[in-house]
Amino acid sequence: MSSEPDRKEAIPPSFALASTRAAIDAVDDGLLALLAARRRLVGMVARLKRSAGIPSRDPQRERVVRQRAHAMARRLGVPTATATRLLDVAIGDACTQQGLAVDLDQGEPDGTPVMLDGMNPDFAHAAPMLRLLPPPRHLAPLLRVVPARWQHALLERAMARVLAAPLADHALDFMDGRRLGIEVTDLKLRWVLTLREGHLVVIDDASEASVRGSATDLLLLASRLDDADTLFFQRTLVLTGDTELGLTARNLLDRLPWESVPLGLRIALNRGARLARAARDAHRHA
Repeated sequence: MSSEPDRKEAIPPSFALASTRAAIDAVDDGLLALLAARRRLVGMVARLKRSAGIPSRDPQRERVVRQRAHAMARRLGVPTATATRLLDVAIGDACTQQGLAVDLDQGEPDGTPVMLDGMNPDFAHAAPMLRLLPPPRHLAPLLRVVPARWQHALLERAMARVLAAPLADHALDFMDGRRLGIEVTDLKLRWVLTLREGHLVVIDDASEASVRGSATDLLLLASRLDDADTLFFQRTLVLTGDTELGLTARNLLDRLPWESVPLGLRIALNRGARLARAARDAHRHA
């Protein structure tokens, strides 16, 4: 009978290495899952703060979070510097998620708050110039002279690119024969979409359900800068008509694999949405 040390030595080093790496991969997956859960909770807190009129950022709360994390890191034998970097990532992500300036010193005792509450930090320095941009509602008369067939062709082409993956996977088959409306309130635009032969097309018909909102809010939804739950909770986007059809479409957008959208289009959507939001904020602050 072999001894216990012999059995341990019989384990091939390559197998032990692969098993350990697999365990590390599982821990990494867990970290990402926890970050995703944290983002959901941050979104809930942001909505509750807005409803209660509470400032978006609380330096005292951040200090408590850091002190608690540092104490736990010491108990677990994790270097304080490592715990700090991890918290910086989490807090910075929460700030970005809420459109706040990423100032990681704000939660430290000696930090000086540098926050532009309600103003997109990416464009705060350009606020005077952004106020020169006309609000979308001023563009509505110009858009009315654009032939409808041109608008429809452009929208169909954009949807074909953005939704290429779910169209190929037949995830949009629920739209076959159904009619979903999109209303851009400030631009006075309205389209009705349906699925025909595997393609989303614009039709001249009454909608069964409609998503209604401003150009900026619809752009924030399309670019993933704001999630659908936040926009509908704030009622900046409104769903009318057949609720089941509208919610199915909304849930599909939530599950849309963003990485499947062409990189150039993702960049254009992201930058366009940030600029539109910053311009709106600049006009509001003016």
